Amino acid sequence: MSTPPPPPKTGLLPAKSWQHFVAGGAGGLCGAIVTSPFDVVKTRLQSSLFKHTAVSLAGNGSVVIPQRPNNILYHFVETGHILRDIYREESPRALFKGLGPTLVGVVPARSINFWAYGNGKQIIAHQFNNGHENTWVHLSAAAVAGIITGSATNPIWVVKTRLQLEHHDQQHQTSSSSSKPKVIGGSWHTIKKIFREEGPKGFYKGLSASYLGVAEGTIQWTLYERLKKLTKDPEGKGGAMEWVGMLASAGTAKSVATLITYPHEVIRTRLRQPLVNGKVKYKGLVQTLRLVIAEEGAASLYGGLSAHMMRVIPNAAVMFFVYESILRL
Repeated sequence: MSTPPPPPKTGLLPAKSWQHFVAGGAGGLCGAIVTSPFDVVKTRLQSSLFKHTAVSLAGNGSVVIPQRPNNILYHFVETGHILRDIYREESPRALFKGLGPTLVGVVPARSINFWAYGNGKQIIAHQFNNGHENTWVHLSAAAVAGIITGSATNPIWVVKTRLQLEHHDQQHQTSSSSSKPKVIGGSWHTIKKIFREEGPKGFYKGLSASYLGVAEGTIQWTLYERLKKLTKDPEGKGGAMEWVGMLASAGTAKSVATLITYPHEVIRTRLRQPLVNGKVKYKGLVQTLRLVIAEEGAASLYGGLSAHMMRVIPNAAVMFFVYESILRL
């Protein structure tokens, strides 16, 4: 009897559990560093505190709030203006505010997410679908990975958001008081402040919005798998065009998922804002949604979208490129 031919080689060999963990963390690390300035701008545009800094005093002492065009196209122009202003008024280092907590959060978050997804789809496929992967397997694995990741890393993102809003929060507080601004510290100072003023539950603000955002990761992973399959080299050689297709798949999947689910990002940022004059303005998912629409209009649910898109598309491309590269190596 002739021996059966060996199975055809594929571009991506089966990875061990820890390899997903390492590859995901490395991809998240690279993507976060490259796109950090846009993350700062996005957070400020999502926050209501940013709007307070647009207040200026007229000659007669009255308060004037400049009218800002509230359309998505203008947001791209505004992103450039904010990057310039942060560079001039706060120093180039301010463009990387919150990068420390971001890296502390991104590495475990991406490691956990890629680990949970990569292994989850294998477990689900073998347990419930005779070892075959399909769309519902990808959907289920992505949803489970999103919930695990959000629950584990939410405190880190609260600290990061507070750090990125420091400059505007300080300006808002000092505009209503004649006292000198307080010196604002780093991550450890922010952690102590949250714990002192809000208790342990303060580190889990925005968690409900994070769970709502699981839909984004689910759409992204499922669409990425489908697009990657379409661009895959049928001979399994993994040529240059397959890598180009993989990058395009990652960017496209992230774009579609972001546009569909973006409002949860704004709601999550509002929930994580620091106290203003000792008061909490945004208290829950539904209350925040209603309040933002009532005070600022539905368009405000897309505040910071331009900066976010300018960040997440290259971020996704870099992250998945590093992830797939490490798995293949």
